Amino acid sequence: MAELTAEAVVDRNVPRTPRLSPDGRWVAFASSPVGRTGKHPVSGLWLAPADGSAPPRELAPSDAEDHEPRWAPDSGSVFFLSDRVERGTAQLYRVGLAGGGPEQLTDWSPGVHAHLWLPGWAGVGNARPAEVEARVPPADWSLGVFVAPDPDFRPADPRVRVVTAEGSRAGEPGRAWDTVARPDRLWLLDPRTRAVRSLADFGERHVVEVAARPDGGVLAVLTWSVADRDPGLFEPGLHLVDPGSGAVRDLGAPALEASSLTWWRGETGWHLGYLGLTPPGLVGGRAVFEAGETSGAHRNLTAGLTVCPAELVPAGDGPPLALFSEGLDTTVRRLEPATGTFTELTRAPGTLQSLSVADGEVIAAVASTAYEPDVVCAGSAAGPLTHLAEPPLRGIVWGTQERLSYRAEDGLELDGLLILPPGKTREDGPFPLVTLVHGGPDDRYADRFHLNWYPSGQWLATAGFAVFLPNPRGGWGHGHAFAVSVAGAVGGAEFTDILTGIDRLVDDGVADPRRLGIGGGSHGGFMAAWAVSQTDRFAAALVSAGVIDWRVLAATGELTRFDAALGGPDGSTSPITHAHRIRTPTLILHGEDDTNVPLSQADLLHHALRDRGVEHEYVVYPREGHSLRERDHQLDGLRRTREWFSRWLAPERPVSKQDG
Repeated sequence: MAELTAEAVVDRNVPRTPRLSPDGRWVAFASSPVGRTGKHPVSGLWLAPADGSAPPRELAPSDAEDHEPRWAPDSGSVFFLSDRVERGTAQLYRVGLAGGGPEQLTDWSPGVHAHLWLPGWAGVGNARPAEVEARVPPADWSLGVFVAPDPDFRPADPRVRVVTAEGSRAGEPGRAWDTVARPDRLWLLDPRTRAVRSLADFGERHVVEVAARPDGGVLAVLTWSVADRDPGLFEPGLHLVDPGSGAVRDLGAPALEASSLTWWRGETGWHLGYLGLTPPGLVGGRAVFEAGETSGAHRNLTAGLTVCPAELVPAGDGPPLALFSEGLDTTVRRLEPATGTFTELTRAPGTLQSLSVADGEVIAAVASTAYEPDVVCAGSAAGPLTHLAEPPLRGIVWGTQERLSYRAEDGLELDGLLILPPGKTREDGPFPLVTLVHGGPDDRYADRFHLNWYPSGQWLATAGFAVFLPNPRGGWGHGHAFAVSVAGAVGGAEFTDILTGIDRLVDDGVADPRRLGIGGGSHGGFMAAWAVSQTDRFAAALVSAGVIDWRVLAATGELTRFDAALGGPDGSTSPITHAHRIRTPTLILHGEDDTNVPLSQADLLHHALRDRGVEHEYVVYPREGHSLRERDHQLDGLRRTREWFSRWLAPERPVSKQDG
C-alpha cells in the first residue's frame, strides 16, 4: 500500500480548461502541478482523442506556462497563450495537431490575457468561404480577437479619485478615477501579417470578456468602468460590437459578477445570456440571465430554483448547456428556449468543471468523484463520460467518504460529508474530529475527492482523524434563498448549522467530544476564529487567511462592498469583538501579499491572543497571496496543520464509547 505524503499532494498534475474541437474528435487541455517550484508557474498543453482511444500527449512541450487553448474553426490547430519567450508575459501561439514548434502570433509588450477567433475562418492559407466573403469585409477576414492592455498606458501620477455627492445621490458613478491597473482593450489580429489594430472605443472602460456570435456577426463584450475591482465591478456594461466597423451598441448594465457570455439562436433570432449575481443585494447565488437586444432588460432564467448554476457554455448555435450545483452533486442541463427553463441531461456525483461542448451533443469536462482526483472526461451530454487519462495517486487506501443529511435547529435541510480514517468504520469510533469549513461563503463541499495543498479531508483522514465537511447555509447548491440567508449575519445560523452537525456525530459515537478541532481558510478561517470566540468546546483551531474584523476588511480588502454586506454594519460578527473569550490553541497561517484578506487581519488575531497569553503559532508566508502557490510553502502548510491537530487532539489514552 502506497503512503500518502505531502509531496504526493503538491506534485500531482491537475488538468484544467478542456476544450473540444469543433468536430468533436479531440480535446485540448492544460495541466500543471499543484505546487509551483519557481517564480512562475509551469503548465503543459495536452491533446487527447475524445473517445479515449489513446492516452493524452503533450503538444509543444516547454518549461513555460502554456494555457487557455482555443481551437481553429477547422479543428486543425490549437491557439494558446504561453510565456515561453518572457516568463510572466503571455503571447498568442498556434500549433498543429502533430505538435512541433508552435508559431508565435503576437509580440505584445504588456502580454495577452484572452483570445478568440472570428467565426468563418477556415485556417491560415485556406480559401475564404464565399458566404464569409459576403458577410465580412475583406480587410477583416481571418482576424483573431485578443484582450490585452494598451502598451502606451501610463498610470496617473499623482492618482486622483473624485466622487461627487450629486452623482452618488443620482445612483450614477459621479467620479473621476485614476487607476494604477492597466485597463484591458479589444484588439484585432491578422495572423498572416501579424498586423494589430484597435477594435471599438470604450473610452476608459476595462474589457473583461468577449464572445463571438456563431454566425460571424456581432461580438458581445463585457466591460467595467475601470480596471480596479472597486468601483469597476460595480459599474459593469454589456455591449455589442460590429467587428467590421467597430461600432458599439450598449445593452445596459448586466448583473454584478457577470461572466460566461453565451450566444444561441432561437425562433425569434439570436439571444445572449450570461451568469451573474442574483439580485437584489451583494450576497446570494448566481443566476442565468438573458439580455434583451432591444429592451435592455436582463431576465433571470433561473429565478426560484433551489439549485445554483455554476457554468454556462455555448453549444454551437443551439441552446446552451449549463452546469448546476445540486446539493452534493453536479448536473448538466440544456436550456429550453421556448420556456426559458433548463432540462436535466445527466447527473454526476461530485463535480464537473470547465464544461466544453461540440455540436450540442459531445461534452468534455474535468470530473472528480469521492475517490478519484480531477481527470478530463468526454462523451455524450446524456452520459456516461469516458476518462481520457488515468487518475493520479493510485495504490493509496483512502478514508471512507460518507454523505450526510440532517436538519438545522430551524428545520432547514442541510448536507455535508464525513471522511473516516482509512480502513475504519463508524464502529471503530469515537475518533478525534476535525471540522473543516469551506470558504466563500458562496462555495460548497461536493461529493468529490478532497485532497489539496490546504488541510483537506483525505489529508487529515490518513493521519487518523475523522473529518466533517459541512455545508451550512450561505453556500451554493440549494438556491438563492439558501445562499442569501447569511447576508449581514455571518456567524449566526450558519455557525449553529455546523454545531448541529458536530452534535449529531458526537451523539452517533463517531466524534469524541473531548477531541474536537475546527479549521478553514478565508471565510472558513473566519468561521474557525468565530467558533473559538463563542465556545470552548474545540481543543484546537486553524485560521488560514481568515477574516477577523469585517469593518476593517471592507475598507482594506479587494472585495470591499461584498465584505461589508456579509459582515453587517456594527461589527458584532467580527471575531476581534469577542477575542477576549478565546482560550483555544490556534494556528494562524497567512500570505504576506494577500489582497483579498490582507495580512493585517491575521495581525489583529495574533496580537489579541498574544496579549491574553493564549497559546498559538503565527506563520506568515512571504510572496504569497490569498492562496499558497509555492511548493515549499504548501508542503509546510500541510505538515504544520496535521502536526498541530495531532498535538492537541491526541490524548495519552483514546476515549472509548463506554467513556462517554
